[in-house]
Amino acid sequence: MDYGFRELGLNRIEVSIAVENKRSKALAERQGFIEEGRLRQAEWLYDQYVDHIIYAKLAEEWE
Repeated sequence: MDYGFRELGLNRIEVSIAVENKRSKALAERQGFIEEGRLRQAEWLYDQYVDHIIYAKLAEEWE
């Protein structure tokens, strides 16, 4: 994130995580990402479609 915000000058970093991926969701939340919404049936995974949660962090929220 430091590279994205400081070196590239990004205003927003976004991640899309499968709803059942608890470890990745916990990591995003620990890093201060905010849950913004859900993409229904966003990915075909293990013989079924799964929803994704969208998380984002803005440059102004970065330390």
